Amino acid sequence: MKGIIHSFQSMGAVDGPGLRYVIFMQGCPLRCVYCHNPDTWTPEGRAYSVEEVFQKIMRYRAYFGKEGGVTVSGGEPLLQWEFVAALFAKLKNAGIHTALDTSGIGSMEGARTVLEGTDLVLCDVKFSSEAEYQKYCKADMKKVLSFLRLTEDMKIPLWIRHVVVPGLTNREESLAEIMEISEGLSNFKKIEFLPFKKLCTVKYKALGIPFLLEQCDECPDSAIEEIRLKFGV
Repeated sequence: MKGIIHSFQSMGAVDGPGLRYVIFMQGCPLRCVYCHNPDTWTPEGRAYSVEEVFQKIMRYRAYFGKEGGVTVSGGEPLLQWEFVAALFAKLKNAGIHTALDTSGIGSMEGARTVLEGTDLVLCDVKFSSEAEYQKYCKADMKKVLSFLRLTEDMKIPLWIRHVVVPGLTNREESLAEIMEISEGLSNFKKIEFLPFKKLCTVKYKALGIPFLLEQCDECPDSAIEEIRLKFGV
């Protein structure tokens, strides 16, 4: 069993609890207008076996402590659900905490298999309406909601993530709708509002891909703090 992987991060501190080894899978079916990693869109990359990745992880196990572990991100990890499921099963057997960072788009049966070995889900809820999902991500919001309900049915703790883009996702009503979706799930534990930044512009230029939000303002950290205070998170 091999997976196509974009990159690894050995000491991640923002992709779940504690210090984590983060694996960024290659390939993504979405085309979000604010995507920070367009270099993960295509399926081309280096193939690694489950055992190769497991051995890489084990070199850092001593740093995980009680809260840390491994996060598989992307791209979209559910595109390679067989690999992720096999890796998570091996990590669980070794007593290592597993987190899935996903957009919730992919095979629901594949997702169920991955979730059987998942301790925590971090799901990026991009927009609060089906129309916006289709327009700005080329994705079906119904699939995302189905995935969220699956995590609830399987009782997997859930963190919601939402990127705040000035003039696009920062409207009070849409933020309230994101909160409503989140709080309507019994397994919901935490929401993270993430500020839109434009460090990715250089990636788009290098790839020769137009960055549709190049003229959009970045989201200041102060705006995120105001949102957090408003919604009590």
